[in-house]
Amino acid sequence: MKKLVLLLLLIIVISACKNKQETKKEEVVLWTPYNDSTEVADNADHENGRMQYKLIQSKVLDKNEVFMPLNEEVSKFTKAQYKELLPMILEQDIFVIRNHIKEGRLTYENLVLFYLHRIYKYELDNTTTLNTVIALNKDVVNQARELDRQNEKGIAAQVQHPVYGMPILLKDNINTLGMKTTAGSIALMDNEVDDSFIVQQLKKNGALILGKVNLSEWAYFLCSGCPVGYSAYGGQTLNPYGRRVFETGGSSSGSGTAVAANYAVAAVGTETSGSILSPSSQNSVVGLKPTIGLLSRSGIVPISSTLDTPGPMTKSVKDNAILLSAMLGYDKLDAASVEDNFPGVLSAGLHPIPFSEMRLGAIKELVETDSIYKQTIEDLKEAGATIVTFTPPEVAMDGFLSILNIDMRNDLKSYLKEYTNPELVKISSITDAVAFNNTDSLVRIPYGQALFNGILSDSTTTTELEEIKSNLETNGRSFFDTAMDKYKLDAVLSINNYHAGYAAVAKYPALTIPMGYKISGEPISLTFIGKQFSEAQLLRLGKSYEDKFQKRVTPEAYQN
Repeated sequence: MKKLVLLLLLIIVISACKNKQETKKEEVVLWTPYNDSTEVADNADHENGRMQYKLIQSKVLDKNEVFMPLNEEVSKFTKAQYKELLPMILEQDIFVIRNHIKEGRLTYENLVLFYLHRIYKYELDNTTTLNTVIALNKDVVNQARELDRQNEKGIAAQVQHPVYGMPILLKDNINTLGMKTTAGSIALMDNEVDDSFIVQQLKKNGALILGKVNLSEWAYFLCSGCPVGYSAYGGQTLNPYGRRVFETGGSSSGSGTAVAANYAVAAVGTETSGSILSPSSQNSVVGLKPTIGLLSRSGIVPISSTLDTPGPMTKSVKDNAILLSAMLGYDKLDAASVEDNFPGVLSAGLHPIPFSEMRLGAIKELVETDSIYKQTIEDLKEAGATIVTFTPPEVAMDGFLSILNIDMRNDLKSYLKEYTNPELVKISSITDAVAFNNTDSLVRIPYGQALFNGILSDSTTTTELEEIKSNLETNGRSFFDTAMDKYKLDAVLSINNYHAGYAAVAKYPALTIPMGYKISGEPISLTFIGKQFSEAQLLRLGKSYEDKFQKRVTPEAYQN
């Protein structure tokens, strides 16, 4: 009898635990997968072929796995709290936010929860999701609380970098401890790594890493003519100014869309040729592609060690200077890294250059063909800037693709060997990646892998490649320097990423800033291009332009 009673009690306990687990399971279902075929069909006749999607929703990413770990914390943060904080945080720059914290109106914890609330609000709703956030730092709320504790004890009163306590999102090709680094590829979906050099610098300066964002798979060097912002791991990133209406730009698509939608204070992107400038322009945010060597590339999934660089993407020039400064540092593991503190960068966003002291180059063809650019040039003249209209020399860009092909063939192999765990990542080369993708092409490469195949077929020799690199660097610099030297220009003015390829091979920095919106509502940006290591000057020029004209508008559907 005694044994029977114990058996009954055991059955009751097991049943209760099972019911509790089932209840818990029901409670954490935050997101429901949906049939995206209607949305895909609606885009079938889009005038832009790259927006004729095959899918929008990822076939492999379960958003509940991303959002479950922090759901309990976010659920405690009320709508009333969010509404109270909205004017203090939305569209505000870092110094304004820091001042709120200093005066006790805001805590680091609530700052993080505010952004998480927005991410959960918009990304878990299939009618508003941008498919942008694909990983979250499960420890970020506790990390923010620790900063608040230090603040209360006066520890935080010591000299801080302005990025201290600011939630930052990272493009998912940047190695980050505690979150997978996938480059958008299913082949890397289990890639567990330590922090890259720039993430180490961000953390050393007190930044809070909020999570990872989607990108064009393999930094848009996989398929040819396919949608920008698509990855097999994260799905199709969408533009907050027009979901399925406007392109997101690539390859730092998630970084651009997340900043535009106010999902974080700022984000980090990467560029080989246009991959910061393009999504920054398409999402009406400020993006800086630095001089090659200014920021470390160690621990970032590569395309080209010749041309790759990370860079800041922000809502303002001031924040851009802050985030850039927070990532600076000499990295002995990066052969291109420069040993210099660049002291003028941090303060650049606070010290605009007077228009009367500016000498800027306007490209004649753009003046004649783009009405917004033309009006901007007139506005700058009226403000007091000296504008020289010129026609750049025609220069050859032969061999550009071979730089990307051969560099990626070598550099990706080195990355996989140095940073990945072979028990978790089963590829060790481009050849392996191509074979891996081919075993399930519908899921892994729905748009094909023409560029990967091109890497394998490129027969450029080492000697030929070095000659190509040298010629292109000379030609790229000639494209800008001819006018810059002749007219003593501070910068050349372009649109979006129109001249990103020339800036890339020249290894010159470029800063893009919202210039307005087309009649359709699509964002368009003014891009300042300068000579090597002129970042501080570009930021000061950009700050003057931004302060005077203030063109950025928050996307309408993401204002509340």
